Amino acid sequence: MTSIGSGVIEIRIHTDVEHRIFYVAKFEEAVYVLHAFQKKGNKTSQRDIALGRSRFSELAVQRDRRK
Repeated sequence: MTSIGSGVIEIRIHTDVEHRIFYVAKFEEAVYVLHAFQKKGNKTSQRDIALGRSRFSELAVQRDRRK
């Protein structure tokens, strides 16, 4: 999901309803789940993409502060 950030991966869960999870696992210290949601349409909503992007940006800021 480069539309969210470098290294962000999407898991797609296919059941009676569709679910998506955005996560990033490129850091040594942890796997960070950015957003998990039930997908209701054919395309991932811009709201969900924006939320994932926002959380990825906040993660970058928090990691920079720890250095």
